[in-house]
Amino acid sequence: MYVDGYVIPIAADKVDQYRKIARFCGKIWREHGALEYRECVADDLDVGFGTPFPKLAKIKPGETVLFSYVVFRNRKHRDSVNAKVMKDPRMDTIPKDDLPFNVKRISFGGFKPIVSL
Repeated sequence: MYVDGYVIPIAADKVDQYRKIARFCGKIWREHGALEYRECVADDLDVGFGTPFPKLAKIKPGETVLFSYVVFRNRKHRDSVNAKVMKDPRMDTIPKDDLPFNVKRISFGGFKPIVSL
């Protein structure tokens, strides 16, 4: 298994706009072979230990944070699926100048699991 993970700061009033785009994109990822596609909005961030996601993501007043991930068989599979997604002409229909988040503030990385139960 291999996981792409994202942490995305976003204005709370733009979550519904993001959800529409994410649902559209998620279908494309799944069609091209992603095993799982999840988009999650912050719900319980008042934790008493560690670094809370709002601090990590440096959210501003009126913002919240999304935690998203896509699951693949392995890194090679991830690379193959992502290449197909990026070439899919439907991705060009997303209005890049009207995204509900700032792409420069996204945290992203590929992860290989070290424990699976």
